[in-house]
Amino acid sequence: MLKEERHKIIMKEINLHNKVLSVDLSTLLNVSEDTIRRDLKELSDEDRIIKVHGGAISKSFVRPFIADNNIYAHEEKKKIATKALSLIQNNMTLLFEGGTTILELAHQIPRKLNLTVFTVSPQIAITLSSHENINVLTIGGKLNKNANIHTGASVINEISNIKCDLCFMGVNAISIENGFTDIDWETVQVNRAMIKAADKTVLLAISEKLNISKRYKVADLHDISYLITELNPKNKELALYREQIEII
Repeated sequence: MLKEERHKIIMKEINLHNKVLSVDLSTLLNVSEDTIRRDLKELSDEDRIIKVHGGAISKSFVRPFIADNNIYAHEEKKKIATKALSLIQNNMTLLFEGGTTILELAHQIPRKLNLTVFTVSPQIAITLSSHENINVLTIGGKLNKNANIHTGASVINEISNIKCDLCFMGVNAISIENGFTDIDWETVQVNRAMIKAADKTVLLAISEKLNISKRYKVADLHDISYLITELNPKNKELALYREQIEII
């Protein structure tokens, strides 16, 4: 495979999942990790990605406040966020993860709603800070730069003391066989705690993330209340998912 082809596939993986591991790219592309590291360095030097230890992350994932940022599948994420709003009612207590789709949801919340929002994401907290009727509470800890959320034992302990109506989370990968999965172990631990803290959990995912599995399981589909994609809920791509989870 030519280098240009590898770079194209690498960029698609990073844009789709926000973060990638060198070892996974090596397996996907059937090349050595040294080759992948060189590819990531070149893409980083071209300012197309942000290289981190063990892999790379999307620029849009960590710099969402830059006006000219090119967020992957932005229109689809806007549509997902609009659907998610239908679940939010006045005076609810919500728990927000991070990521570009959750950030879009935060942008769309109507000013008239009175809400209490807990979040592990500094970016979500800052975005919601301009809403006069939203009481924003941040759950602090070590900033996981690969996921751009707070992680660690103190975060998990604090979440365990919260009881919220709805938890909104982005998705790295989801499949019928393996449920909701991710590549970052620290993020997985926080996600599991968030699910336990919520009466209902809502996953927001563009359809490209369907039928994909990563190395660490967060939850089975039956542990999740709703799955929201940009697709029509009756779309045939969602047929098997409809048997296990409510689709919006």
